[in-house]
Amino acid sequence: MSDTTNKNQILVTGGAGFIGSNLVERLLKDGCDVICLDNFNDYYDPQIKRRNIAPFLNVEKFHVVEADVRDIGALKRVFGEYEIQKVVHLAAQPGVRLSLLDPSLYIDINYKGTLNLLEMCKTKKIENIVFASSSSVYGDTKKIPFIEAGATSPISPYGVSKRATELLCYTYNKLYHIPVTMLRFFAVYGPRQRPDMAIYKFIKFIDDNKEIIIYGNGESCRDYTYVTDIIEGIILALKSNFDFQIFNLGNSNPVSLSHLISVISKCMKKTAKIKYIPDQMGDPYITYADISKAKELLNYCPKIKIDEGIARYVEWCKYGQT
Repeated sequence: MSDTTNKNQILVTGGAGFIGSNLVERLLKDGCDVICLDNFNDYYDPQIKRRNIAPFLNVEKFHVVEADVRDIGALKRVFGEYEIQKVVHLAAQPGVRLSLLDPSLYIDINYKGTLNLLEMCKTKKIENIVFASSSSVYGDTKKIPFIEAGATSPISPYGVSKRATELLCYTYNKLYHIPVTMLRFFAVYGPRQRPDMAIYKFIKFIDDNKEIIIYGNGESCRDYTYVTDIIEGIILALKSNFDFQIFNLGNSNPVSLSHLISVISKCMKKTAKIKYIPDQMGDPYITYADISKAKELLNYCPKIKIDEGIARYVEWCKYGQT
C-alpha cells in the first residue's frame, strides 16, 4: 500500500539496475520516499537486479513497481496511486553493440518509453524530470572535449535513440512547460555494474585467467566515471530548479584502454592475457566530458580518480556484491 500522504515521492525508472539501485540507496539514506519502477527483463540475469534492491525491501519509504515504461496503462496506475513530485528516468535499453543488431528495440524502449513517461508528466505537476542521456550522443564529434552546446553525431542506433529522446524532452518542455534536466553520462563504472560492461568483464576474465578481447590497438580512450560521482550529479540536478538544461557528467580525464587494463591488473596482482582484434563499428575513439557547465550551475565536482575507483570496485567484486 502506498503512502499517498507523502508529497515528496520520487519515481526512479530502471531503479533496480546498476545506476538506479545506487541512486535508490542514496535517496533512501537522504530520507526520500522512492518508487522504484523496473521491468526486470532478461537483458542480463534478472536475479542480479533483484539482489540490487533486496537490502531496501523492508524500508518503509521504498516501493517497488514491476512494470515496463512501454506499458502506458501501468504508468497511469503508478501516477494515479502515488503522489510523484520528481522523476529520474533511467529505464532504457543499453548497449552500443546490441543496438547494431536490433536497432528497432532501442526506438521501442528508449524513445517510445520516454514518450509514454512524458505523456504522464504533462498531466501532473511534476517539479523536475532528470533524464539519463549518454556520451554516445556525441559519436565521432571531432571537437575535444565534448561540450553540451557542441555538435552531436551519434554513430550507433543506441546513440541515436538517446539523442532522439533528448529532442523529445526539449519539445515537451517547450509545449507543456515540463522542467527537464538532461544528464549525459560518461562511461559509468562501480558496484552493481552490469555484467556485460567492459570493466566488470575485465575483472572477471583476469581473475579467471581468461583472455580479454580488445577492439583496436588499446589506445582508444574513455572518460571513466565512478558511480558515486554520477549519483552526486543526479542528486544535485534533482535539487535544482531548471526549466531545461543539458549537462555532461563525467570525470573529465580520459583513460586509454591499455592503461585501464594495467590499473585493473595492478589492483588484482595478476597479469592480463590480451587478444587484439579489429575496431568495432559504433564505438567512438574517445569520449571526453567538458564539465565546466556542470561545475558552474550544479556545483558538480567528481572526486574519484581511476586508480581509486578501480581499487574500490575490485574490492567490491571480491567481498561486496550487495
